[in-house]
Amino acid sequence: MIARLLSAIGLMAITPALWAAGALEGEVQRQPLNTAAIVMFLAFVGATLCITYWASKRNTSTSDFYTAGGSISGFQNGLAIAGDYMSAASFLGISALVFTSGYDGLIYSIGFLVGWPVILFLIAERLRNLGKYTFADVASYRLKQKEIRTLSASGSLVVVAFYLIAQMVGAGKLIELLFGLDYHVAVILVGILMVMYVLFGGMLATTWVQIIKAVLLLSGASFMALMVMKHVNFDFGMLFAEAVKVHAKGEAIMSPGGLVKDPISAISLGLALMFGTAGLPHILMRFFTVSDAKEARKSVFYATGFIGYFYILTFIIGFGAILLVSTNPMFKDATGALLGGNNMAAVHLANAVGGSWFLGFISAVAFATILAVVAGLTLAGASAVSHDLYASVLKKGKANEKDELRVSKITTVALGVLAIGLGILFEKQNIAFMVGLAFSIAASCNFPVLFLSMYWKNLTTRGAMIGGWLGLVTAVTLMILGPTVWVQVLGNAEAIFPYEYPALFSMIVAFSGIWFFSITDTSQSAAEERARFLPQFVRSQTGYGASGAVAH
Repeated sequence: MIARLLSAIGLMAITPALWAAGALEGEVQRQPLNTAAIVMFLAFVGATLCITYWASKRNTSTSDFYTAGGSISGFQNGLAIAGDYMSAASFLGISALVFTSGYDGLIYSIGFLVGWPVILFLIAERLRNLGKYTFADVASYRLKQKEIRTLSASGSLVVVAFYLIAQMVGAGKLIELLFGLDYHVAVILVGILMVMYVLFGGMLATTWVQIIKAVLLLSGASFMALMVMKHVNFDFGMLFAEAVKVHAKGEAIMSPGGLVKDPISAISLGLALMFGTAGLPHILMRFFTVSDAKEARKSVFYATGFIGYFYILTFIIGFGAILLVSTNPMFKDATGALLGGNNMAAVHLANAVGGSWFLGFISAVAFATILAVVAGLTLAGASAVSHDLYASVLKKGKANEKDELRVSKITTVALGVLAIGLGILFEKQNIAFMVGLAFSIAASCNFPVLFLSMYWKNLTTRGAMIGGWLGLVTAVTLMILGPTVWVQVLGNAEAIFPYEYPALFSMIVAFSGIWFFSITDTSQSAAEERARFLPQFVRSQTGYGASGAVAH
């Protein structure tokens, strides 16, 4: 769950690393062993492993493993989802963005929040009423199971893979920086712990680890923001005025602009962040952990509140870092640059306002955050393989629960090994790019198919298949041909595709493909699929026939 945090907001927050540059990318200066941080970390891991043991005693079925038996309340789920988004990348990345660019950081945070009403009003209730374990249950509700589940599972696994890379690299860099441990040791440690959480505790353990982590992160960030405001006598005007005085850019930090280079990139980024959120498999899975659609709506309501509050805190922390960190030589190297890069601004601020033990606390929580995100991603990947591919495609819905659960656990171990391998292999890779790609793929493949399956009666299997694959392939191709990969990674002089973010184009391709190949489908099966829309619509609105909670 902690790993999910880095993922969810990682989607968004890890992207800030793209603009903020810094610690989670490229070379990192290994720091001396941080005893306080390691003690805090071991205490957290010990507590979460106890939770995992407790949860393992309650995992008796696939429903328990995938969705905690539908026993999570709306408030608990909202806090867990918020934990997903309030990742270490978000905490470190957005505060770093504010530290370097000022006002732009707030614009970015607000822009990200816009995705949540989309989920609330368009997705959450219908998703809970129509699905069981994964969003593929919903997308294939009235369409051909084999084709749609294969597409959905493929899209999910691609998103999960890119996220896992980002999380594992981020974890390694953070631990190298904060704990003084070797990068490879950190990556292997994260891999082992994430497998343990998922393998034994399933969604119940993952949820509670996420909740605890969210509470700890909110508490720590609240304390930091409080100490910053105390420093300026709780006067926002004074905070901004002092920041303008000491920042290298002066008054420019209070002006918007600079996040993206052109309007097309801005629109593409906005679309990816808004609609990619509604296509992330590990987020969508969470709506099946509550008992009914009412609790699903509550989940989004509470999640939006917690995330909004957290973003306000990161804004204060960013400006606090300008005042208390940028002016303190102990946080800088010989060249005058921030130790560890700009992404460490929040960590240094923790040291400035609370000393070494509070620094240890924040460091441990940041790492715990990564763990939660990774665990959530692993669970989403395992469910895509076992529930969608194995049980529904290979066994055509006739697999028994014991076999499905066994395949899920085998997949979990395999994903853990894969994540460790990818983390070591991509040590030098730009993690912001990985997350951006995951977001764009989710918005271009998963979201269009899921959205139209619930809202458009003329959707057919042919349309969903061709359009979904077109969106997936277009997003990946344009990202490869864009400036980030073609120029920065592959070393070519000029990008073939001039924009950094492909979502605007790949989403148009996906929706157009789905629409065209659906309306031109005159087959008998297409007519039957259109006829099944009304029963689906009734269930999505009423919940009649939806699976309920399982008593523990």
